[in-house]
Amino acid sequence: MEGLQKVVTTPCNGLKTPTPPGKEAGAGKDSESNGTTDQRKPSKSDNLACREEGPIHGPSRTVSDCTKLADFLDVWGPTLGSIPNTPRFRNGNIDRSSIVKEAWQYLRDAVVYYNGTKVGTIAALDVSSDALNYDQVFVRDFVPSALAYLMNDEPDIVKNFLLRTLRLQATVKRVDCFTLGQGVMPASFKVLHNPERGTDTVIADFGEAAIGRVAPVDSGFWWIILLRAYTRATGDYSLAHRPECQRGIKLVLSLCLAEGFDTFPTLLCADGCCMIDRRMGVYGYPIEIQALFFMALRCALQLLHDEGDGNDFVKMIEQRLPALTYHMRSYFWLDFQKLNTIYRFKTEEYSHTAVNKFNVIPESIPDWIFHFLPSNGGYFIGNVSPARMDFRWFALGNCIAILSSLATQTQAKAIMDLIEERWQDLVGEMPMKLAYPAMETYEWKIETGCDPKNTRWSYHNGGSWPVLLWVLTAACIKTGRPQIARKALELAEQRLATDGWPEYYDGKDGRYIGKQSRKLQTWSIAGYLVAQTLLEDPSHLGILSIEEDKIIKPKLTRANTLPARLNSSYS
Repeated sequence: MEGLQKVVTTPCNGLKTPTPPGKEAGAGKDSESNGTTDQRKPSKSDNLACREEGPIHGPSRTVSDCTKLADFLDVWGPTLGSIPNTPRFRNGNIDRSSIVKEAWQYLRDAVVYYNGTKVGTIAALDVSSDALNYDQVFVRDFVPSALAYLMNDEPDIVKNFLLRTLRLQATVKRVDCFTLGQGVMPASFKVLHNPERGTDTVIADFGEAAIGRVAPVDSGFWWIILLRAYTRATGDYSLAHRPECQRGIKLVLSLCLAEGFDTFPTLLCADGCCMIDRRMGVYGYPIEIQALFFMALRCALQLLHDEGDGNDFVKMIEQRLPALTYHMRSYFWLDFQKLNTIYRFKTEEYSHTAVNKFNVIPESIPDWIFHFLPSNGGYFIGNVSPARMDFRWFALGNCIAILSSLATQTQAKAIMDLIEERWQDLVGEMPMKLAYPAMETYEWKIETGCDPKNTRWSYHNGGSWPVLLWVLTAACIKTGRPQIARKALELAEQRLATDGWPEYYDGKDGRYIGKQSRKLQTWSIAGYLVAQTLLEDPSHLGILSIEEDKIIKPKLTRANTLPARLNSSYS
């Protein structure tokens, strides 16, 4: 691997501002291997620019007061202020500059090359254990690394990654005798070097080698989200305009917008199809996938051309978003009032006006939720399907819901209130719990199949994941609560570098390094760098966050299937 030549520890002074329409730069070379980018800016006739939600980026900032950024970023200001017991940031004796320098050193050491071109970062640098698949480039794992490079004004590796994974998408994908859909993005890929021939070969994993043989549903969504982030950070629209990128977006959308037997606008998924890539009882409609699905649809709406079949996909997205928005905000959202309503549900309701639409049995509500949910907090629960509600908290899905504006401003405030009220449960001594609470005893046996890696308060089952720092920080800045992110960052700095940048921590408070945790985990390193950079320069939030679109608010109408008797009564 290439050693560190020069470590940049200060954030870049802002993203590239687009040239005003009519002053387009000449098109430059745009190849994956030479790393150059086309800085052509969109004219008034560009359909992509027409769907952007405003300026890509504001002026350079030296203050971290996100209130002053509200005029040009979709940051919800201090009117949604913190409750009195908000944790405050303490400087302490932490040498942050040395931690940042070390993190950048490791991140650069993790870079993977294909024919001399940077195409990603491996999952972990730890050589104390067998490599397994930790020496591969994972799509979801690379996202925080990509954001760190974009915020440091080093976009070439991100562009190369996007193009390389796009080419892998076009390959034939087989699991045993079955061929996967064309739009499936790889979970990971590995570059094999042949020193004798001087050639490199890329081998991709689409789930055929993964634990449980589950295809990664989230990879395609992360790819679209990262493509938008690259476009916003660089002002380079030429990459998204490329025919192969347009085709890649459409192939992903073809998979998730296809008509089927489902009666819900959400996506039906198997267990282990996302960051939680082992059996954990998240089959059905997991919040992580639904939030990423929503965000990817909104990103695709900004990236697609309004011509040819691109216009057809735009129409499909515009039809799906209102239904998905209403479904998620109505049925996945849980606060004190909603919990009380579910607690009083009647069952076996057969009518178009049923209140308990999913026939959830009130006796299935777990005891812990009544003590966990504060009166002023709320969150999107883990899963909703017929006769089943998974009340567990999942951090990634809720933070993405804030960034994508799936959550309303009121709901985003409630999520932040919950994190503050239940700080010890959800953050503890190391940010942040991936899922809460942990499954134990019989529930653990049934839902995980007695998985020895997902024992209580470990790994996906209540483990603490430092990588979540970046999504937590972004959500905090957007909601006007940067002090929460500063406190979380301070907690991480107390141990993260000293402990060797572990993959995850175990224990109810996140006190112990995970029993099977890899050291020098790349996304733990990158997640810290992104969080630290966002707090130093919150204007970087513009490459991630999407403001609420008034157009997607659902218009409530009567069901076409209402009996004539009821139909007339509502007229």
